[in-house]
Amino acid sequence: MQPVPNERSPDNTMARPRLSIVIPAYNESARIEAALSSVLGCVESRHWDAEILVVDDGSTDDTSAIIQRWMATHPNLHLIQNPGNRGKGYSVRNGLLQSAGDIVMFTDADLSAPIEEAERLIEALDAGADVAIGSRWLDKQKQTVHQPLYRRFFGRCFNWVTRKVIGLPFKDTQCGFKAFRRDAAQIIFRLQTIERWGFDPEILFIARKLKYNVVEVPVTWGHDERSRISYLKDGMKMLEEMAEIRANSLRGRYDEAIATMKDTSNMVTPQVERTGHIEAR
Repeated sequence: MQPVPNERSPDNTMARPRLSIVIPAYNESARIEAALSSVLGCVESRHWDAEILVVDDGSTDDTSAIIQRWMATHPNLHLIQNPGNRGKGYSVRNGLLQSAGDIVMFTDADLSAPIEEAERLIEALDAGADVAIGSRWLDKQKQTVHQPLYRRFFGRCFNWVTRKVIGLPFKDTQCGFKAFRRDAAQIIFRLQTIERWGFDPEILFIARKLKYNVVEVPVTWGHDERSRISYLKDGMKMLEEMAEIRANSLRGRYDEAIATMKDTSNMVTPQVERTGHIEAR
């Protein structure tokens, strides 16, 4: 990837980076350092022109302190803090709307899809896609650690629901590894209403309603046993959210919101709280 000489970002004081990587985090003190090491190491070794934004979703552990410690020696690393625990969907939206890159993406803190796989998403965008979504199911041979059988079963059931209820044609809507052209992200995530686990199908539904070109890309992926999603509790909530998306669409709420959107080419969301850098000692 090559730097893009555009004027940048929330305060208009520096060049806009080519890529923004957003990592939502909630009580991730056990694995955030490994994630930061991998992401920052990849960015450096591959000479990516990138910023990394970690969005702390009201963590009660040392997640924020760890990130701030790393920020002292990595000026391209930033911390955004949500106003309390709001959910993964809120965190992703908050991070992507505050990001400044020409390409913006998010990845889970467990890096189940190695950050190097971002090149596959970027290639899809460079080839003409507006949205590129990582998929665990397009090429099963890319799975390095398989999910337990019950997770695969519930995942397939949920995928069937997304096809039937809101008409999504994708094999994998829930993979936490997605990239967007900046102008597309600024519109899609301003229309997002769901703030927790069910946000992935909604942003894809919105992208298709806007007639964006959404491409599904096979990525290397390995299951992390520490995944926090509960397929009973969270699964039921996600089904409710699918019904909510369908209802909002039938009532014309997305169409009404789309009609009010204006040019977003220079739009950046006002910062909720973006922690400044700490001088290295």
